[in-house]
Amino acid sequence: MLIDPDAKLPEPSVATVVGRRGLATVRHLLRLGHRRIAVIDRSVAMLCSRARIDGYRAALESAGVKVDPALIATGNFHHIGGYQAARGLFELPDPPTAIFAGSDEQAFGVAEAARVTGRRIPEDLSVVGFDDLPISRWVSPPLTTVRQPLAEMGRTAAEMLLTMIDGREPHGRQVELATELIVRSSTAPPPLPAMESPGHATLARGLH
Repeated sequence: MLIDPDAKLPEPSVATVVGRRGLATVRHLLRLGHRRIAVIDRSVAMLCSRARIDGYRAALESAGVKVDPALIATGNFHHIGGYQAARGLFELPDPPTAIFAGSDEQAFGVAEAARVTGRRIPEDLSVVGFDDLPISRWVSPPLTTVRQPLAEMGRTAAEMLLTMIDGREPHGRQVELATELIVRSSTAPPPLPAMESPGHATLARGLH
């Protein structure tokens, strides 16, 4: 029995539909007017990371925004991974105005990197996490993030396990549950110079 597996495996598993939420998250940032959107995640060898990055690419491409490989960074789901990846992104000639982190812990690291480099959230940089940890609503500013139904995932996994122990086949061997984008105060339109770039306003209007 696996919960949020790293890859497609024959064993029963319970996971969330992270690719669709990656798509919705980036579309949220696009609607705000962002074009330079970065993503920080684990290796694409992990199913959940690959799904988020696929959603990220799909959202940009559907909006007519070219995917810049320099804006796809690797972290480790922890604070230090987000911090180090964000510092690297800030060194780019054209740094991102928004960062989608693959976990709330990474997003907190991004926020720390923004603080030490003099960037304000959300005035200079929008940040989105993934998980909706209990602390995410209490940090300053409260973190926009993707909520995973962790309690439901655990309950579903337990029910599947008890069914298998009883010698019966579970109704589904791979169960995927929905996630929800929770919009708080860490995302906002990009700084004015980015908003004034050619064609930017047209893109933002077209996504509403």
